[in-house]
Amino acid sequence: MTSKLEQLRSMTTVVADTGDIEAVRRLKPVDCTTNPSIVLKALGTDAFQDAFQEAITWGKAKGGKDDAVIGAIADRMAISVGAALAELVPGRVSTEVDADLSFDTKASVDKAHQIIAGYKERGIEKDRILIKLASTWEGIRAAEVLQKEGIDCNLTLLFSKAQAIACAEAKVFLISPFVGRILDWYKKSTGEDYTSETDPGVVSVRSIYNYYKANGIGTIVMGASFRNAGEIEALAGCDRLTISPQLLDELNADQGTLARALSPDTVKAEPHVSLDEKAFRWAMNQDAMATEKLAEGIRGFAKDMDTLRGQIAKALAA
Repeated sequence: MTSKLEQLRSMTTVVADTGDIEAVRRLKPVDCTTNPSIVLKALGTDAFQDAFQEAITWGKAKGGKDDAVIGAIADRMAISVGAALAELVPGRVSTEVDADLSFDTKASVDKAHQIIAGYKERGIEKDRILIKLASTWEGIRAAEVLQKEGIDCNLTLLFSKAQAIACAEAKVFLISPFVGRILDWYKKSTGEDYTSETDPGVVSVRSIYNYYKANGIGTIVMGASFRNAGEIEALAGCDRLTISPQLLDELNADQGTLARALSPDTVKAEPHVSLDEKAFRWAMNQDAMATEKLAEGIRGFAKDMDTLRGQIAKALAA
């Protein structure tokens, strides 16, 4: 018998949700996703101490300690993590635009250009990178601009079908609906327990997957933010799944049979929907879970970014 992880690989592209170099080397995912929390954690490990010091030395050579220099150093560190991961995976590495730019389309586009330029300096072309943006209206508009320029995007912090529809209309390359965080909200809100089949996060991704396939939408659906292996198994067959090393190891150790849950051959017909800004904002307003989890996610990533900037400022002053 093959492991459930190997069975999953036969029907879904497996992505590692980590900046842990050793885990990526061991588990051999196709792609890697990062975010400010993952980058902050990675930079605290021995594997990236040299990269941290290199970026600080580079920043000091710029002759300043203002916010712009600190921001540029933070970008350099994130790219160092991404570049190390890019050496280990055959596919893409996602690198996130600063969370505090989530409501600024132009600034998000400018930051994306800086990230792509930073990777190019290291010999890594844009076809190896996904620019990660929060699924706000402004983030989706930034992705629309970048996609037209040939820069592929990963729209993250996605909790609703309205966000998924807006991303599809912007011709976004990939979306990352957050399964586990949706479950977290419903468990807290209702006090109920859920099975893998009734899990609201699983139900949401299945609905988005069906809508995309039924309407011939090419945007990739990549389930993310899993709380348990059951959620992953319930989405087997999804285009991509980004999974933590802990859950990848759990699936690798399980020799049971994994049934395919999603397939483009079994989708049900569903009408196409268009959303302008007014309709998008109203749909989000009516969805308390999506609104609250999106705001919470942006705050969380911004907090980790502020922590990293604080560490950089301290190191510059040393």
